[in-house]
Amino acid sequence: MLLRHKADRRTIAYMVVTTAVFILQWTVLDWNPFVWFFYLFLSVAVTVIAHNHNHLPIFKKKGLNNIVDYWLTIFYGFPAFAWVPTHNMNHHNLNNKEGDYTLTYRLTEHNHLLMILFYPTMSSYYQQKPIRDFLKNLWAKNRRGFWLCTFQYVALAVWIVGGLILDWQKAILYIIIPQQLGLFAVLVFNYVQHVHADEESAIDHSRNFVGFLNVMLFNNGYHTVHHDKAGSHWSKAPELHAAVTHKINPVLIERSFWWYITRNYFLGAFIPKMRTKSLRLARIAREQQAASALKSQASAMQSDAESSQADASQTHYGAPAV
Repeated sequence: MLLRHKADRRTIAYMVVTTAVFILQWTVLDWNPFVWFFYLFLSVAVTVIAHNHNHLPIFKKKGLNNIVDYWLTIFYGFPAFAWVPTHNMNHHNLNNKEGDYTLTYRLTEHNHLLMILFYPTMSSYYQQKPIRDFLKNLWAKNRRGFWLCTFQYVALAVWIVGGLILDWQKAILYIIIPQQLGLFAVLVFNYVQHVHADEESAIDHSRNFVGFLNVMLFNNGYHTVHHDKAGSHWSKAPELHAAVTHKINPVLIERSFWWYITRNYFLGAFIPKMRTKSLRLARIAREQQAASALKSQASAMQSDAESSQADASQTHYGAPAV
């Protein structure tokens, strides 16, 4: 069997359907809103597939995985290899701690609509550095790997420019908009999965979305166990999540992605109790209180010691104690 896991038959099916719907829209159909919106969903799913593939390649044979990299690249809208330096090597090592290029609190500790809308642009900007560094390292140490990665840029450029030359209107509708929506969505996913969680916690470092959208997007919502066992296949996530659910703070388990978005970013703008509360800030406040208490205790001990020393000095050099 060529696949590492049988469950990736579903992954290949998604990619085949995505490709087929693209061809159908470009060659046969006039613009159909129902088909187009379905295609937009598939474009978001492609970003999740790209993420999964870079954690655990779909096929056993490297050559087939290289082909999948290019297949994903043209529908994903960015070279698929970029997940390695930005996500696998950086985000999974730091998990929203300082130094993570996808940091959620870089500008503010608040979790509001303006931040979630701006985050994809900000995160994309900061992720360019590890990509450049990764390519420089490949050029120095693995020239074949460098060219495999670089030609993903070439393939993507040919795909977009070729589409614009053939029919610029179709290219915008069926190539550029779906790519950009997918890239925006996957960064939004990263933001909501980490914002106001506690990056220093062994278990409460991520928010989990466990509803219908999670099922449709390859269990991507089980984010706690994804970080704890990044090498596990996406099909194993439900059982891994079930084993640790009781340990996770309930505020980090959401049944519905869309209700979370509505509640926090729209209703929360007017109703404060609808907003998320930062577990990160709560932990920092506890640490500051503990540090303040220790400082006060140390100061009191020092004061007592100085007082005792003064009494002893008076007894030794002054009048004899009665």
